Amino acid sequence: MTDQRLVPRALIGLLCTASAVVTLAGIKEVGSIIGPVLLALVLVLAVSPVRTWLQRRGAPGWTLIAVPLTIVLLLLLGMVTILTIAVAETANLVPAYGPQFDQLLAEAQKLAARFGIGTEQVNQTIKSFDLGKIFALVQGFASGLLGVFTSLILIVVLVLAMCLDARSFSQVLASGAAHRPRFVQALGDFAHKTRRYLVVSTVFGLICSVLDVTALWLLEVPLPLLWGVLALITNYIPNVGFVLGLIPPALLGLLEGGPKTMIFVILSYMLINFVIQSLIQPKFLGDAVGLSTTMTLLSLLVWAFVLGPLGALLAIPLSLLVRALLIDSDPNGEWAAALISGEVPAGERP
Repeated sequence: MTDQRLVPRALIGLLCTASAVVTLAGIKEVGSIIGPVLLALVLVLAVSPVRTWLQRRGAPGWTLIAVPLTIVLLLLLGMVTILTIAVAETANLVPAYGPQFDQLLAEAQKLAARFGIGTEQVNQTIKSFDLGKIFALVQGFASGLLGVFTSLILIVVLVLAMCLDARSFSQVLASGAAHRPRFVQALGDFAHKTRRYLVVSTVFGLICSVLDVTALWLLEVPLPLLWGVLALITNYIPNVGFVLGLIPPALLGLLEGGPKTMIFVILSYMLINFVIQSLIQPKFLGDAVGLSTTMTLLSLLVWAFVLGPLGALLAIPLSLLVRALLIDSDPNGEWAAALISGEVPAGERP
């Protein structure tokens, strides 16, 4: 009797897994379209409180569209400008610091020889380091995002269409609350959690960026403002964003001031990140994410694989959307929600 119950569940699990793989593969194939659509959705959700505030103030109907659209357009133009500068400056750093990097490699070979590990394999490993390849990591991330943001016309048109449909969409959801209450509530929770996540991440990201820029300026690391902006952007990438934002200034500190400067850069970033993002930010973020640490990391891996750098940047909002559609809208989804959030429901806690 037990086996007969387990077999259908196993088949359902396999079918769900296969469907997820096929769906993600399809999204990846049309990522050039899906990416801007999802980005536009997140941007519209981010500025929706502005529209609500204007509506409560009795503002004219055209301002409910023009003001949020203008804010989004300014954000996009600013992001494109910053990423363009980042790509250009990173490319210029490779030839500028090439001699210093070669000198550091030579000193590393001598240091290895002093400790008796100057074998041919070690020498080949040291010689294999390439300054261009190291900077290519951050440059590739910025270029990938720039490739999405340069579809500016498409994104603006999508945002305009969503702003135009926002009022009617809200009315449709309100009218359907009586028939599909869990689905409507799940979408509302997704919008609320996404906005809260974006606001909290932006505020604390700005604080970290200002402190990072101050530390880099005191340590005389080149281009501190650029690396501060990079730290703000990578702040939205869970788990590995801190490392991506740290690599360029740490490497520049090594080339400009030697190992001592690099160590101070790393320690400064680690201290700022630990205090702001590990101790203070979680208290304000609360349950906005609703994803466990493991699910957050898996979200990053999956969405980065499917949509590239944009997927890494929007990993949390996209996972919240999937949770709202597949789990929170299901009356029997409490157990699955507790599984991915890592929190036992209050009524079932021992």
